[in-house]
Amino acid sequence: MTTVPTTGARLRSGSRGTVVDERDVPGLGVVTTTVLDPDGDLDTVHAWVTKPHTGFWGLGALTRTELRDTYAFVDGLPSHHAFLLRRDGLPVALVQTYEPEHDPVGEVYDVQPGDIGLHLLIGARGRPTPRFSTLLLGALLDALFDPPAVARIVVEPDARNDRAVARAVRQGFTLGPVVDLPTKRAQLAFLTRECWTEVRPTTPGA
Repeated sequence: MTTVPTTGARLRSGSRGTVVDERDVPGLGVVTTTVLDPDGDLDTVHAWVTKPHTGFWGLGALTRTELRDTYAFVDGLPSHHAFLLRRDGLPVALVQTYEPEHDPVGEVYDVQPGDIGLHLLIGARGRPTPRFSTLLLGALLDALFDPPAVARIVVEPDARNDRAVARAVRQGFTLGPVVDLPTKRAQLAFLTRECWTEVRPTTPGA
């Protein structure tokens, strides 16, 4: 793994069910981020990852027990965390954050101090809202950049997932190389704090 100097706490964490962020997003509502409960949130997450359109997430073949055990394992890692996003109380997305130097992605690019990795699965939307995914991801990026130690966000969607790649570009991510990971061929993309500061005011709905 790449050795990265310690720059302070990059990832928010807490016990299962803990609220780690809450913000009122104009045009969207109150977005609350809670630490995933592998037991209490199992029904919600299982329903999402088994939908046909979420196949790129790669968990659709797992049984309920296997899915629960997967996130219980993640819950015990200091370098990886999982969260549930709620919109006005309704679960709408699954989020995973991680330290790239402690993940297979850290083997395929030059990890920089202050990097954090991000996975996002939108599972529901609630009431119809223009630019829903843009607003939701924008709120999430604001939350992820809150810790001063975070300098850059890295995403690595499946290279075939045109929707996810396009969404990242819309939010200001710069595309990097296409790389081979153990479970997929991935498109790397990067968003620096400086770029987000410049892009955010012009993001629709921001």
